Amino acid sequence: MRAARPAAFLAFCAAAGLFLWAALSHLPFADWPPLPFDAAQMTTQQIIFAYAILPRGAVAILAGAALGLAGALLQRLLRNPIADPSTLGVSSGAQLAIVAATLFFPEVLDGYRAFVALAGAAAAMALVFLLGWRRAFEPITMAVSGLLVGITCSALSAAMTLSQGEYLMSLVTWNGGSLSQQDWSTTVTLGLELLLGLAVTLLLLRPLTLLGLGDSSARSLGVALAGTRIAVASLAVALSAGVAAAVGLVSFVGLAAPAMVRLLGIRTTRSILLLSPVAGGLLLWLCDGVVQLVASSAGETFPTGSVTALIGGPLLLWLLPQVRAVEPPHPPDSVLVSRAPLSRLVLILCLLPPLAWAALCVARLPDGWTLLSGDLFWELLPARWPRLVASAAAGGLLAMAGAMLQRLTGNPMASPEVLGVSGGAGVGYAVALSVSAGAGAPALFLGAGGGAVFVLIVVALFAARRHLPPERLLLAGISVSAFSSAILSALLAIGDQRAWQILAWLGGSAAAATPGTAAFLAGLTIVILAIGLIFTRWQVILPLGAPTAMALGLPLVGARTMMVLMAGIATAAASLLVGPLSFIGLMAPHIAHRAGFEKPGSRILASAVIGSVLMVIADLGARTATFPYELPLGLFAAFAGAPYLVWMIGRRQ
Repeated sequence: MRAARPAAFLAFCAAAGLFLWAALSHLPFADWPPLPFDAAQMTTQQIIFAYAILPRGAVAILAGAALGLAGALLQRLLRNPIADPSTLGVSSGAQLAIVAATLFFPEVLDGYRAFVALAGAAAAMALVFLLGWRRAFEPITMAVSGLLVGITCSALSAAMTLSQGEYLMSLVTWNGGSLSQQDWSTTVTLGLELLLGLAVTLLLLRPLTLLGLGDSSARSLGVALAGTRIAVASLAVALSAGVAAAVGLVSFVGLAAPAMVRLLGIRTTRSILLLSPVAGGLLLWLCDGVVQLVASSAGETFPTGSVTALIGGPLLLWLLPQVRAVEPPHPPDSVLVSRAPLSRLVLILCLLPPLAWAALCVARLPDGWTLLSGDLFWELLPARWPRLVASAAAGGLLAMAGAMLQRLTGNPMASPEVLGVSGGAGVGYAVALSVSAGAGAPALFLGAGGGAVFVLIVVALFAARRHLPPERLLLAGISVSAFSSAILSALLAIGDQRAWQILAWLGGSAAAATPGTAAFLAGLTIVILAIGLIFTRWQVILPLGAPTAMALGLPLVGARTMMVLMAGIATAAASLLVGPLSFIGLMAPHIAHRAGFEKPGSRILASAVIGSVLMVIADLGARTATFPYELPLGLFAAFAGAPYLVWMIGRRQ
């Protein structure tokens, strides 16, 4: 702990040094304008110094302080070291509200931007708290609920952004959290919000301290639990929304600041709440200095928020062992031996022909819906059948990957998206583009596949080393996913051709499917399904744990390696078409489970068919819902699937 204090002092010196370097490189100290600033008496360089460089440093400190205070309040309220506006979906809710207002009601933002962000953040927080309330705000439930709510908001925001090209890059940059300033108005606004937040925090110190004793003790000492929770949550949401409205999305500062304070050996509630704003301001100030240093040397400008997001994944992994578990793991559903009748599988298979007919024949034209026939049908068939086959195959691959991951981890909430596999595939895709600007499909597939497999290996090794139960394995995946998303956000903010390719991939589109792509995905689907059916015994034994598997003679390392490779390859291949978000890998196995398909063989087969059905439906909806514009396929599937998963978490007892 003592070693952390010199580190904190060095961080302050580094942040101050980087800021002074940026200021002096723009304007020598002798030419700094005197106070009070008078633009009429200053040169252009002095105006830029006084109204851009200085306000930027002040905004970095104030925004970081507000987020640090918000994170400390949420962590104290929920007794959860990984709670912050980013992990609980608050920032994504504010993002959705501002993006929607920018695109459809721009006049509302004039003078009311903070209220728009507050409304979105409050709605997201309310939904996450409602889901967590039924399970006593258990940390893992809160984290997964925040992930799903956040991804739902982000998917809708991205779909809106992609549909309005004229706003595209400005919204992408704003989403990254840009601290660039033109005057002192943002500084004044953030300063007033922070002072008000600190004043209210001082009033709430006593009930927050007593909440640490537990609900029963706090209630006996006169704390109004409901009122205190509402007040603390409202204050944290207001602080987060104010920052989002002022500078955009700045991720994980609220997570890191209280962790930095605790690392200094500080444990009292009062000290943590009062020092977390200091740590948050220092952290964001330092990150912004690093951003400006990189921009001056490399010629690339990154939004500061995308850089702070890079600390989120490693920090979550470090904090993961501190997360309390309030209930024992549920037994894996693999021990159940009920069997669904064959007629249910036949019924599901019967859904494919009418859906295929609709995908090929149903069209939405300017004058309404119509059925294609005759020459028009045959003219459009070469463009439609690859799209149909590729969508169905991608859905089947994601569903089988999800089913395999759930068996491998013994966790019914595992999926390529939740465990970070899709995010790893995205980073691998971006790496392939960076290595070769003209990378073809094979190179992109190898990059995405390598990234997906690497993430699976990292999560599995981390969980095995720390002996994490299946529930906490989800948080390890969320951590890696956050880190992957931060890398992609930083690359998007560059704005070059690579960023456009990544952005197009993030949305996913079946329109890019060719006969060769469709044939490849269909063939790979058959191969993965055959392997899954051959090794059903492994899928029965793996969820029972390593000791049982070894006692039954299972080649544990080989079995896990095979499952990881199959899930990674399936995810990478499907992600090239669908993008990183769809939740098909989580929804399809759950639907198969509810239909009674419990045995591994029937489960993986039913999941593949259900995944194909869901993806064909998603493709049909993405193509026709906003005619004449087409929505991104993966984002449409995620937006449709995440509410289902939120409902599923909410009804779990």
